[in-house]
Amino acid sequence: MSDTGLMAHLVGLDRERLAAGGMIGPLFENFVVMELKKQITWNATKLQTFHFRTQSGQEVDIVLEDRSGNLAGIEVKASATVHAHDFKGLRALAETTDRRFLRGVVLYTGAESIPFGESLTALPVQLLWQWKR
Repeated sequence: MSDTGLMAHLVGLDRERLAAGGMIGPLFENFVVMELKKQITWNATKLQTFHFRTQSGQEVDIVLEDRSGNLAGIEVKASATVHAHDFKGLRALAETTDRRFLRGVVLYTGAESIPFGESLTALPVQLLWQWKR
């Protein structure tokens, strides 16, 4: 659903139920996915979006693919901290797609950009709305 506020209303979430846990992660993920889909519409690079999941359950929330077949994976975490295990799905995507994999990013609610190995980085989600010219 493209409107996260409407989705929260339709499932009966109020401030107390949201604070009690369980739904903040999926709502935050949905919000970020919808924001990325909006930005893709005006991006000079034409991208398609996918979801990645292995048979063993490792997954990546958003996989971006350009016309050349290059891939970038994005995980969304409703957390102010990020850990190495948050990159498990991105590592699986990198191993599965080999040279097509360019970068993996965990978007989180913290404030720092943190490298987590070759081509893997944790980035503050607010960077989605900051423009550099």
